[in-house]
Parts: sequence; structure tokens; C-alpha cells
Amino acid sequence: MTRILLYTTQFCGYCRAAKQLLRGKSLEFEEIDVAFDAEKRSQMIERAMGLRTVPQIFIHGRHVGGYEELSALDREGKLEAWLEPAPEALVPEALASEARVSEALADASEP
Repeated sequence: MTRILLYTTQFCGYCRAAKQLLRGKSLEFEEIDVAFDAEKRSQMIERAMGLRTVPQIFIHGRHVGGYEELSALDREGKLEAWLEPAPEALVPEALASEARVSEALADASEP
């Protein structure tokens, strides 16, 4: 399931538009209303790199921006790529292990 998070306020037209766009695509999302919750608003501002406007939209933890950015992704056909979970990155230990295996195979193939 795609994890979409929206920081919103109840009377924000752009927030309603973002929710309508997502619902139109049958996408589920979590909504956090920051209108009367200073702690959640502070969390939003921190996660959105200082931006204070709503909505602030995150997909799989990645900051999309506001409604305009979400709408642009949709118009340009790029939203679907954002909805796919990012592949898990190799951890350094796995990379080191892979390098050791490659070196061993290279050594074994030498005459």
C-alpha cells in the first residue's frame, strides 16, 4: 500500500483539491490537520524544510510539496513513479560482502 501523508487545515482550498485528486485516483492517505495543533504544525514545518503553507504532501516519506507540485506530477505522468515504493538500498555491509565475493570469483578465474 502506498503511504501518502497530507498536512492540512479544514478550510484550505488547496488541501481540498489535493484530497480530491488523490481520491479521484482511489488512493488512500493519512491526513493530519495542523490548524489547532502547534506540535503537529511544528512537525510539518520541520519535515517540509521550513515551509509553512498547507497542504504539505509526503509520499513514502519523500516530500512532494503542496497541491501545485502534486498536480504537476499528475499532469506530467510522473505521479505513478512516486507511488511505487523505492527499492531498498544496499547496506554497506551487503556492498562489502558483494565486493568480497566478486574479488574471490576474480581470483578463482585467474590461471
